[in-house]
Amino acid sequence: MRIDTLSTFPDMYGSVMGSSMMRIAQEKGLLEFHAHDLRRWTHDRHRTTDDDPYGGGAGLVMKCDPIFEAFDELAGEGPRPHTVFLTPCGEPFCDAMARELGSYGRLLFICGHYEGIDERAYSLADRQISLGDYVLTSGELASMVVIDAVVRKIPGVLGAQDGAADESFADGLLEPPQYTRPAEFRGMAVPPVLLSGDHGAVARWRRQESLRRTLERRPDLLESAPLTADDMLYLDKLRRLGQNGPQADING
Repeated sequence: MRIDTLSTFPDMYGSVMGSSMMRIAQEKGLLEFHAHDLRRWTHDRHRTTDDDPYGGGAGLVMKCDPIFEAFDELAGEGPRPHTVFLTPCGEPFCDAMARELGSYGRLLFICGHYEGIDERAYSLADRQISLGDYVLTSGELASMVVIDAVVRKIPGVLGAQDGAADESFADGLLEPPQYTRPAEFRGMAVPPVLLSGDHGAVARWRRQESLRRTLERRPDLLESAPLTADDMLYLDKLRRLGQNGPQADING
């Protein structure tokens, strides 16, 4: 996969894309990443990428002409990229969207700054994405989140073969609690089932804890999650006993 970013602060990507799984993905040849400086496509001596908004108002608006020129050049370097704008007006980002974006061979993220982007630039967008109902200083920050979520789903990026399969949202639910050594710490013990060696019992416990956690924290996810008949029965028990009822009563 090839990912390009177009922004006024391309140096912001250095630490993120040069560390951890993003670095490994590039070293394995699974990801080709390029951060482009929008100022390359300006033509005044101040390399201006923004201007005052028509009609007045606070702040500065990013100009559309450098964005179009940059897009024309970058799109000509291979297959047309699936082009993403990061904006508070976009679709809420989710795991399914990350999976879909990962199916494209090439992505181009166009990142806003200042008060916003000239509306005409959005005619280039295949997708407009928002991370949530809040405003960030720059689209670069938002694009890093999306890129990370997309790249880690590329087969071969994560160390474990099924590394992404058991994570939150992979099956529509939140992931269950995780534990490691020591088995007891400050009076808090690891659930005995995880020490039992019974793989079937462990799998059931994890599924049930995933259902419990989702019901407690994100019940909206249950509306679209693929649930089995056993899942529905367990959720009914949770609702009858109360979400915070004793685990032994529910699992027993």
